[in-house]
Amino acid sequence: MPLMSRIRLCVLLLSFSVFLAVGAQAATYSLNGAFKQGGLVFGTVTPGSLVSLDATDITVSKEGLFLLGFGRDHGAQSHLMITYPDGQQVSETLKIAKQNFKIQRIDGLPKKKVTPNPEAVKRIRADNAAVGRTRQTFTPETWFASGFMQPVEGRISGVFGSQRILNGKPRSPHKGVDIAAPKGTLIKADADGVISLVHPDMYLMGKCVMIDHGHGLQSIYIHMDDILVKEGQLVKKGDPVGKVGMTGRATGPHLHWGVSLKGTALDPQLLLK
Repeated sequence: MPLMSRIRLCVLLLSFSVFLAVGAQAATYSLNGAFKQGGLVFGTVTPGSLVSLDATDITVSKEGLFLLGFGRDHGAQSHLMITYPDGQQVSETLKIAKQNFKIQRIDGLPKKKVTPNPEAVKRIRADNAAVGRTRQTFTPETWFASGFMQPVEGRISGVFGSQRILNGKPRSPHKGVDIAAPKGTLIKADADGVISLVHPDMYLMGKCVMIDHGHGLQSIYIHMDDILVKEGQLVKKGDPVGKVGMTGRATGPHLHWGVSLKGTALDPQLLLK
């Protein structure tokens, strides 16, 4: 074979090898987070890929970012399926660790806050409906990529998932983390986002603020003494949001900090690890 022909052939083979290497490198994904009950996992994948978890489609941003969440009572595993833009598919069985949730007894609450009258029940249902609608809100932005911080410094007085016994009466499991701090302590945004709900007086939750972090990931702050933001306001991680109080059903000043993905409550403390 003439020398020039051999050179052209080598160049073509080299180009083809580089193309394959680039293609192989591009078809990748990564998962980082807590693979346990109450955990949130941050995923990255080749842009343009399709992702599903247990046969449910997962939103993937144009940059290839996505979120996976596992509720308090999630089973021992989940099935992840990824379809890359070229049609290649990858599947993985995710093992979800079980958590041992505590039982927490809280006494000394006003009777009307534990066994509300019919008029109060109407208020509670309306409050819960407003929070529920907000939790189902979807925005395509990826504000969650900022990462998370604890919104207020203080003692952890209540943990996620614990079975609540209020004045001796069993209630639903705790859906967030309680952080005890002096009244008036500044509360900060746990991550970038937009203020999705502000309510000045919920029956059980008192002064309430919610933050939309994108892709159905929402934070909620309740029992606040003062609110420093408005609905629709963009906030950065660490921006002032409000002040610690004990409005609603509370025995002392603290912040209830909750996080949910498309309505499924998650453990906020796992976002910090």
